[in-house]
Amino acid sequence: MKVTVQNIKGLNKDLKVLIDKETMNSYMDEKYEEIKSTVNLKGFRPGKVPKDVLKRQFGKAVFGEVLDKVLKETSTKALEENKIKPAGQPKLDLKTYGEDKELEYILSVTELPKVETKSLENIKFDQYSVKIDNSETDKRIKEIAKNQPSFKEASPETKAKDGDLVVLDYKATVDGKEFKGSEGKNTQLTLGKDLFLKGFDKQLIGVKKDDEKIVEAVLPENFPEKEFVNKKAQFNCKIINVKNPEEVKIDDNFAKNLGAKDLNDLKTLISKQINDEYKNSLDQLSKNQILKEIEKIKVDEIPENLIEEEVKILSQGMSEEEAKKNKTKFTETAKTRIKTGLVLNEFGEQNKINVSEQEIQAEVQKQLRMMPGQEKMVMDFYQKNPSAVASLRGTVYEEKILNLIKEKAKANKKEISKDEAEKILKEAHNHDHNHNHNHDQDDKKKETKKTAKSNPTKEKKPSAKASKTKPVAKKVSKK
Repeated sequence: MKVTVQNIKGLNKDLKVLIDKETMNSYMDEKYEEIKSTVNLKGFRPGKVPKDVLKRQFGKAVFGEVLDKVLKETSTKALEENKIKPAGQPKLDLKTYGEDKELEYILSVTELPKVETKSLENIKFDQYSVKIDNSETDKRIKEIAKNQPSFKEASPETKAKDGDLVVLDYKATVDGKEFKGSEGKNTQLTLGKDLFLKGFDKQLIGVKKDDEKIVEAVLPENFPEKEFVNKKAQFNCKIINVKNPEEVKIDDNFAKNLGAKDLNDLKTLISKQINDEYKNSLDQLSKNQILKEIEKIKVDEIPENLIEEEVKILSQGMSEEEAKKNKTKFTETAKTRIKTGLVLNEFGEQNKINVSEQEIQAEVQKQLRMMPGQEKMVMDFYQKNPSAVASLRGTVYEEKILNLIKEKAKANKKEISKDEAEKILKEAHNHDHNHNHNHDQDDKKKETKKTAKSNPTKEKKPSAKASKTKPVAKKVSKK
């Protein structure tokens, strides 16, 4: 193979690739040998069909397969040998080809610009740690206790009120007909929460132990037996017990019920949990600072095709008029995103960062935990959408790169209080919205396009959309 590289303009290059006739014929011979054993022609034993017969019968089809294979192999090799990283898919123009001929083609490619990454180690950023006060830990434990009420049995004369726990048996009918699930034993309802059927609780106000009560309620839209949907059901209830709420005693037994060794261990675990909640959001701020610094790194030229692709992504869902109006702004945003992606890609390659299948699965599991009850939907989504998995891989890859940059960069370590952390996060949140920044943390939930790739066969690199990620101040201590 002979390759001649021609610089056309800037990052645009033409690679003239020539494969001599002998090499092409050897590829053809190899293919004929491969198919010889599978061909069944009348008059010939399997594996004994002469090459000239195969050529007459299958020559055109064989050449098509060989041409495709040679183009793939040689174009990739040509780029690698000349250390050219294409920005997007190269264009191929066949000049000379055919059976028993040399192969000549032109590979037109836009090259990714050279990026300097040494300055990344001099980046400065704030690294926060939050000191959690004991009072904050106690407050959180009290909230947990409040959401896990304890009940004591009331006297037989006690009438049930909001907040009480009523234990009952029931049999239900619709127009005198029983249905699946129409009977319940030892059903427990906390009055006032309205968690069973709408309006059911209210009708139990005032009942006592051993009372019998008829309750009427409408069966919901999602009721399994469709013929009874939105029908009024009659519940014949027998009150087994009425229990009054009592204050939960926060002690070692309470802690053990929550999976801790004792109360001190629970306080330690809760303190760490609160710290982690803030840590995740504050770490995101640190990464945003790093990304801001990356934006300042100079890149001589950004490929126009990448800019165009990114502008299209930014314009998705807009009318033609609206997209045209915002084109200048989107172009600048696109340049920033692509530049950031290029820097991150280069740093990732230099440090041989890869993403394993185990890491992908761990990220999927993380998303499953964030969407309880929708696990099947999430799994089905990734199984049916390979592009979503690729996007997820890019997200994990980007995260690994940023974590490594953090390790190498210069951290300004700050220990702050919970109140200071909330103030910092609130200011960051307001700053984002006041300046109308694009939040790519949200973009990552969508299918993203890789705009700064070096080789289609290599590890998926972060999207050039990595310029800004959204710090979510709201989530601290809310979940």
